[in-house]
Amino acid sequence: MDLDQLAALRTPEGSAALDAAARLAGGDPLTATTALRRSGLPATLAATALTQAELRRRAVGKFGPAAAGMFLTRAGLEQATRGVVAARRAGRLRAAGVRTLADLGCGLGADALAAARAGIRVYGVEADPVTAAMAAANAEAAGLAELFTVECGDATAFDVGRVDGVFCDPARRRAGTGRRIFDPNAYSPPWDFVVGLTGRVPHTVVKVAPGIDHALLPAGAEAEWVSVDGDLVEAALWCGQLAEVPRRATVLRGDPVAARDAVGDPSHQRDRLGHAWQLTGSGQAEATLGPTRRFLYDPDPAVVRAHLVAELADTLGATLADPSIAYLYADTTTPTPFARCLEVTDVLPFSLKRLRALLRERRVGRVEILKRGSALEPEQLRRDLRLAGGEAASLVLTRVAGAPTTLICRPVG
Repeated sequence: MDLDQLAALRTPEGSAALDAAARLAGGDPLTATTALRRSGLPATLAATALTQAELRRRAVGKFGPAAAGMFLTRAGLEQATRGVVAARRAGRLRAAGVRTLADLGCGLGADALAAARAGIRVYGVEADPVTAAMAAANAEAAGLAELFTVECGDATAFDVGRVDGVFCDPARRRAGTGRRIFDPNAYSPPWDFVVGLTGRVPHTVVKVAPGIDHALLPAGAEAEWVSVDGDLVEAALWCGQLAEVPRRATVLRGDPVAARDAVGDPSHQRDRLGHAWQLTGSGQAEATLGPTRRFLYDPDPAVVRAHLVAELADTLGATLADPSIAYLYADTTTPTPFARCLEVTDVLPFSLKRLRALLRERRVGRVEILKRGSALEPEQLRRDLRLAGGEAASLVLTRVAGAPTTLICRPVG
């Protein structure tokens, strides 16, 4: 999309085209295009409206009902923060006393809009003219234009002395190609500038890729990994006065009822949103080694990436069966939002022939396959097993004391 196409969508005719396209989104694109053209819309406007309607449909999972009025790009939607994560971040900034915030590289404005909804005055900076215009349009559509304004320019040139805090989500994909950038100094803005913000602004938050090398984490910063319904979605660095602990794993779940069964340890209490839990620690502890036991815990990816498996093991009374594999084993079950629990019924050295025979004997026709530390491809294994029967089982492909091992399990709770 270019600026002219965005402007066309914001006219009364463009709004009508978006409404019509929304009713057709999710169906056959050719049929939808034909229907819009027959209504008398110009070809370019019809195509632009359909693209936007489809993006809005996909964005509901991130932004909820607000997606219906947003202007989006494919790359911007992919990189945008989920609404629930942005809202929690904004709440923490507000609680820390941040009243004015610079969003350097604001993209479509997901984080800035959340901060504005929390009552923070946000100054967005975005290098791409179309994206900057979309962010401004999104602020207007949300009724937040007085609290969130956008300028198109170089984020490194913004005077951070004007604000109480800074949020920066450096672009990690190349403009035009969408290819991932693995060299931090090729980010936009570059990593050296981003890290330098921590010494210039006492309240600095940096959104980073979940797979960030721990060696890149600034000294004294709190590193937080966030998962939503079991998917690891982002990591953030809380710097300066915002840092509270060395490492934090935040787990968000869609079902607040599950919170009632969470372990009551103060290191991972449910927060006031009712469906988020936090596990904290140094990230340097080591879990005790031991044999496989009756129950296996598969930690949430936020816990694994934050290097907090040992802290979780302590709360569960669990041990590792292999020092390099993040599966935990315990003799009893303890409800926790930080891991899925399976009951281990069989432990055997990996052997396709033996495994196939055992599953046939038990009439297992459906399996879920989990793996850590195994080179086997789950779908190929599923085909090789040639299963038949009405029973179900969970197979865990892993290593125990370095040896390839298969665990046959069943879910708990």
